[in-house]
Amino acid sequence: MAKQIHLRVDDSIYRVLSDNALLSGVSIQEYVLSAIMKYSYYPQKNFKHSKKFSFIDLFAGIGGMRLAFERAGGRCVYSSEWNKYCQQTYFANFGEQPDGDITKVSAEEIPDHDILVAGFPCQPFSIAGVSKKKSLGRATGFEDKTQGTLFFDVCRILKAKKPKAFMLENVKNLCSHDKGNTFKVILEALDELNYQVFYKVLDGQNFVPQHRERIIIVGFDRTRYGDNVEFDFCLEERYPKPIIADILEQNVGEKYTLSDKLWIYLQNYAEKHKAAGNGFGYGLAQLDGISRTLSARYYKDGSEVLIPQNGKNPRKLTPRECARLQGFPDSFKIPVSDTQAYMQFGNSVVVPLIANVAELIERTLFELDNRLGKSSA
Repeated sequence: MAKQIHLRVDDSIYRVLSDNALLSGVSIQEYVLSAIMKYSYYPQKNFKHSKKFSFIDLFAGIGGMRLAFERAGGRCVYSSEWNKYCQQTYFANFGEQPDGDITKVSAEEIPDHDILVAGFPCQPFSIAGVSKKKSLGRATGFEDKTQGTLFFDVCRILKAKKPKAFMLENVKNLCSHDKGNTFKVILEALDELNYQVFYKVLDGQNFVPQHRERIIIVGFDRTRYGDNVEFDFCLEERYPKPIIADILEQNVGEKYTLSDKLWIYLQNYAEKHKAAGNGFGYGLAQLDGISRTLSARYYKDGSEVLIPQNGKNPRKLTPRECARLQGFPDSFKIPVSDTQAYMQFGNSVVVPLIANVAELIERTLFELDNRLGKSSA
């Protein structure tokens, strides 16, 4: 439950706060809250850390990637996330307010780091300007190809800060997005920035009881390490395999049980599409199996992952169960409404899978740095 604080300020201070809030495009309440959250974190930045590597957390969401890279021994030195509700969850769990719109942050303001981590949004690239340049016989670079997308901001930070490595995460369909042009441009841009790139579609069901495929792109700086870096997405095998029953809460409120109206609608909807030869419909999870992919739209009706109940309609997952389905620990705080929580966990990552990849990156960097040290000795 939110607490209220009433502040009295001079007219001059109020005018400054009001003007700054207007420029930031938020209410004065949101602006003041953001300022308080940032101020609260500053003293912690002076603490000394003995971590294996440093990283930045771009398009941070609620911090799933941060949790994963911290598990692998990393220290987060910067984070960015524009959504105010995600910022609330991030602050509740890490005591830190992420920067807002990354497009407005100068790369020079971002601290030096070993690994750049980003779950950037999938956006098409406009090739109109690129095609014109090619017709004139002029070369194009990543600035031309990625301008106007959020991936451009990943590239400009890589160019300015030149970290040892990066890890990018996106939906599986990135490979086929815009007839493959999007992924082609991404790989070309990363190659131009002189990174040796590895990528693979990974499924989270080895770590959590959920079929969730995401593409993971990892790169290592060729300027430092040359072009003979070896990296393999060799993930751990978990036994026994996780099942849906493992993540369920014991006492669940009735509000999560589907109403008769909604349950009838979902069954009729599924029958209609089945008759048309489509595979659309609700997903009734097997308690000894895995679920479909949790999505950000889960708050609407919960249809992709429903839990069967004896003698009554199936129910939606609770927000805590969604957190567990993504591999978040039970200590992870959920300070927002159910609706926001469903969207946040649906947009997040399978934490233990990303932690495994982070460990592989850290191990590779250790070997590369050790080899570099020996060759320069």
